[in-house]
Amino acid sequence: MFKGLSLFFTLLLSLVAHAENWPAEQWPTGPIITGPALQALEAYAFPPRDDTTRKGIRTDALLVIRDGRLIYERYAGPTTADTPHLIWSISKSLMATVLGVAYGEGRFKLRDPAAKFYPPLQKHPEMTMADLLHWASGFDWQEDYEYAPLNSSVVAMLYTRGHTDMAAFTADHGTYAASGQAFRYSSGDSDLLSAALKTIVGPDRYADYPWTALFEPLGIRHAVWETDATGTFVASSYAYLTARDLARIGLLMARDGRWGERQLLPSDWVAFNREPFAHYRANQDDEVPGGHWWLNRAADGAAQPWPDAPVDTFAALGHWGQAMYVIPSENLVIVRYGDDRDGSYRHNELLKLALKAFGGKVQP
Repeated sequence: MFKGLSLFFTLLLSLVAHAENWPAEQWPTGPIITGPALQALEAYAFPPRDDTTRKGIRTDALLVIRDGRLIYERYAGPTTADTPHLIWSISKSLMATVLGVAYGEGRFKLRDPAAKFYPPLQKHPEMTMADLLHWASGFDWQEDYEYAPLNSSVVAMLYTRGHTDMAAFTADHGTYAASGQAFRYSSGDSDLLSAALKTIVGPDRYADYPWTALFEPLGIRHAVWETDATGTFVASSYAYLTARDLARIGLLMARDGRWGERQLLPSDWVAFNREPFAHYRANQDDEVPGGHWWLNRAADGAAQPWPDAPVDTFAALGHWGQAMYVIPSENLVIVRYGDDRDGSYRHNELLKLALKAFGGKVQP
């Protein structure tokens, strides 16, 4: 279900103040990029689109921000610059960013027990907010998708017995490890954070909080975020943003939480997001987990996940090829939306080609 459609349309029509004096429907634009490197990138990202079998790479949007300027933008399929696109698990990093505002307001600490804000976790008093942000709750969660739906915790949470109250469904799982001691990717952990936010900011503010705390200050006007039947945002999966609006989140993170004259996120929160989880072990996932973001860092002796990208690259990633890459050393933010169904898309390949096309800073 969509969060307050009346609120959604109100937000679409309202005039909000935009940091950095950017008009509501425009971005500062940079130099037009052309040449063989761009052609190679487009050949990879936008091959002939197979809408019958849905095989191959099927990019819906590709947008590049360099030095704060929009320098490249292309759309395909039904997606346009005005389309709030389903971002799937990028929603997890979005919730981490919303939580970062609350953290900066002094509403919670990383070492606070999660049960302080979500009482059904009282059976796990050692579990902290940081543990949930590291996907290290210790719950015996199975993050399987189309290929193993019968054993999947996330499918049950989103579509069957857990869909009315996703946090309660997660909290009812057994454990396989002590909290904070082992990484296991879990959409349930993200929805527990969303339920905790309700107490952190108060139930009266919760429904509007992502908008008032984050979206409006950034000038994001086309966001939709679904809730479960309890009114809790589905932080694991169900936020929708335009590519331009998502890029604003990336710019905020690239600038260590600063937006215009305002430190919207504390710099130590952003540093936590970008620090590898200490108990991650090599090859537990395709990327290295930070605080609800994904890192291009070598961990436990393993190689960098994206060897052709700078080590400071970090990302928010989602199902079927959703990705936002932030590369602070290159002043780049790249948003890629997709509808990939067969796993053929490769993060490293797009990053390699994008850096050849757009790498190198442009001076003001």
